Amino acid sequence: MSQKVFVAGSSGVIGKALIPLLLDAGYTVYGGTHRPEHVEALKALGVTPVLANVYDAEALKDELVRIQPWAVIHQLTDLPRGLDPSLMAQAVVNNARIRDEGTRNLVAAAVAAGASRIVAQSIAWAYKAGDKPYLETHPLDLDAEGTRRTSVHGVAALEKHVLGEAKLQGTVLRYGQLYGPNTGTDQPTGASPLHVEAAAHAALLALQKSPGGVFNITEDNPDVNSEKAKSVLGWSPALRLAAAAV
Repeated sequence: MSQKVFVAGSSGVIGKALIPLLLDAGYTVYGGTHRPEHVEALKALGVTPVLANVYDAEALKDELVRIQPWAVIHQLTDLPRGLDPSLMAQAVVNNARIRDEGTRNLVAAAVAAGASRIVAQSIAWAYKAGDKPYLETHPLDLDAEGTRRTSVHGVAALEKHVLGEAKLQGTVLRYGQLYGPNTGTDQPTGASPLHVEAAAHAALLALQKSPGGVFNITEDNPDVNSEKAKSVLGWSPALRLAAAAV
């Protein structure tokens, strides 16, 4: 019987790219979504859909205990389609909440279900200003103000929940700014760009090879150093869906 993997945020931009990689690698995939309209699409991909709201801690725990996944992959965000600027102020608050409360509930459910590991999505642009390129050991910008403060503190909470649970091998992937299918832009964007399919490969490799800890996942750039992911995980920013799963 293949190992079971529960993907929270399976219908998101990274989740959609990750699912075929997991299936090709032989995992049995359970796709979490809170939207009933996504159920049939997940079934069509070969995934067992799981209707669950990450803010309903008890129901989420019950579903994961029923499934008993070997691993959990956390790709949850709460952002508007195309990062609509008119909606971003509230989205920052919503995203910080899902990173804190949602992650806490997901970690607790994973522990209750007896999962062995968790891989979670974070971001690579929350570092405190300093000497570049930033390594994973560089501090986060916890003294930031305004909406950046809300965002960074949400990131810090997510990483604390994932890395602080002794019963799980926790891995945090600090992704750069995404581009590619379903992201709203086909061209590299931001100081630390990252193709969505390379992001998905990073999650698969982390599941298979990570000893735990934090990894920067970005294309080569002057701001953020991703050499640790290349060395430890065998990751490359050139990976795409057509590449063979490792």
